[in-house]
Amino acid sequence: MTLQKRVNAALDYSRRADWLGPLALRIYLAPIFILAGWHKLTALEPTAAWFDYLGLPLPMTLALLAGLTEFIGGLSLLLGLGLRLLAVPMMVTMLVAAVTAHWENGWHVLPESTLTVPWEWRGDLIAEAQSRRETARELLQEYGNYQWLTEAGSITILKNGIEFAATYFIMLLMLFFSGAGRFISVDYWLTRHWNCETHAPEPRTASTADAQ
Repeated sequence: MTLQKRVNAALDYSRRADWLGPLALRIYLAPIFILAGWHKLTALEPTAAWFDYLGLPLPMTLALLAGLTEFIGGLSLLLGLGLRLLAVPMMVTMLVAAVTAHWENGWHVLPESTLTVPWEWRGDLIAEAQSRRETARELLQEYGNYQWLTEAGSITILKNGIEFAATYFIMLLMLFFSGAGRFISVDYWLTRHWNCETHAPEPRTASTADAQ
């Protein structure tokens, strides 16, 4: 029991650094959303053409809204400003991307058998992609400079499932409930300032001073 109490005390003490979790999520996600949003905003016509290919209505409008959501949301992640509010449209964007652009490809982004999860619903694509990957490697080894081609990374095939979109959604969901975290976020300091003003004692007037 003494050991358990000490462990629980240590775990409780670690809550002093609970702001590190939201901060890490924000630092991880911010550049992803900023760059994705900027790419859409600077290439609206190709983005709209892709949305139109996916069968989405009002492709140009949706391309603009998606770009603004991701870019402004990325800045929100970076600064920790209005994060709980902006996490909602960012999660919607991830859901739309998962359903419209990636769902038919299953869960995984890459067809690596060692990473396959039980809920992968396109195992057939993994098998096909692995077969084509091995064929591509054989061709490159026979006819190309395979050592040079793989110096920056191994050869693989993009399966392009919903894995990344789902992961970003889950991370945003965590931030929606936790907020941007203490200390290193604008939201924290604004909330602290407003709470101080709300709970500040009323100034004493001459009449109340005389009454006392």
